[in-house]
Amino acid sequence: MSNYHPRWLADRITDALSDTPVVLLNGARQTGKSTLAQAVSDARGGSYLTLDDPSVLAGARADPLSFASTGAALTVIDEVQKAPGLFAAIKHAVDRDRQPGRFLLTGSADVLMLPRVSESLAGRMEVLSLHPLAQGEIARHAPDLIDRLFANAPPDAAWPAATAGNASTLARRIGAGGFPEPSSRARTERRQAWFDAYVNTVTQRDVRDLANIADTSVLPRLLALLAARSGALTNMAELARSSGLPQATLQRYLALLQATFLYQPLPAWHANLGKRLIKAPKTYLLDSGLACALCGLDPTTLSASPLYGAMLEGFVLGELRRTAAVLAPRPGIFHYRSAGGVEVDFVIEDAAGRCVAIEVKATTSLGEKHFNGLHDLQAALGERFQCGVVLYGGEQRVRFGERLWALPVGG
Repeated sequence: MSNYHPRWLADRITDALSDTPVVLLNGARQTGKSTLAQAVSDARGGSYLTLDDPSVLAGARADPLSFASTGAALTVIDEVQKAPGLFAAIKHAVDRDRQPGRFLLTGSADVLMLPRVSESLAGRMEVLSLHPLAQGEIARHAPDLIDRLFANAPPDAAWPAATAGNASTLARRIGAGGFPEPSSRARTERRQAWFDAYVNTVTQRDVRDLANIADTSVLPRLLALLAARSGALTNMAELARSSGLPQATLQRYLALLQATFLYQPLPAWHANLGKRLIKAPKTYLLDSGLACALCGLDPTTLSASPLYGAMLEGFVLGELRRTAAVLAPRPGIFHYRSAGGVEVDFVIEDAAGRCVAIEVKATTSLGEKHFNGLHDLQAALGERFQCGVVLYGGEQRVRFGERLWALPVGG
């Protein structure tokens, strides 16, 4: 296929299937899960079943035990959240035959939120997350950015695929996002049409599959409110006022949007640094293209918008999450903000407690003041601080001190 891009996660899936009976590939709709799962199935001579097919879904619900007993070398079940009864049947099949690589499941909703799923497959299942396309996947680069930052050896640019051209090229990439279908569409209005239909499908169909909600029409508006608040601390009281929803209802709706992977808040980083830290998460959606579409932003004029800095920040976070998802063990990504107002956009912490700190600035030139947050964190962390980077709109890779760098984010 002309629009097909090899996915970084393919090797992780192969590794997981080599020693784990069940692998779950989670992620939002239209990120490429079905294409990737089919490719894995074809390579291993497996059986592919999708519950998006009404007849297949009816069979899965009518007799889960028989459905899960295909006898194939690998059974792929796409959109498994549509038949929760399958999980007990899969547990039964795996307990009878514990060999690795029995099942590859995909889900467009967080099936671990469904009752009894976590318990039924505990110790039998590995969960992997597929995000929209990363810039490195589009350009067929290795996912080495985070590893290089931990080694204090940042590349000349954060994402080589995004650096060819000028600032308008970066703005177009932010506006297009990483969903395979809309990112391949050249015209803004056609991308907008895709995102409109996508949001409608997820909120009207997938959310209804998860919960009994009488009126789902408020969900697209709530998503738009979240998109407009990208990068801001999540203020539940203000969001409740703006949406006209009681806080209890708002929290339930946010949980459902999070379960479909569209809303992905960034948790605050907590550490014993001897200072008070803000604990509220920051608001982000899954993809910068989705956020731009919900805000009605045209990529051709995005760089002049007051929301450009927030959209750029969301774009960077998306790239970091897509890179982190293929690393083992997966590092955590957080934001840092002290009670005194010192902040760092992103803190990446590995399993050993080492940290990389990243600031995002839309400006084309930098000064020492742009490193204030990084200096603060570096002093507090000591040897745990591996590298600090300010990603900015300029063109030069510049060293700003011990383990401190300025890197062009693109353009």
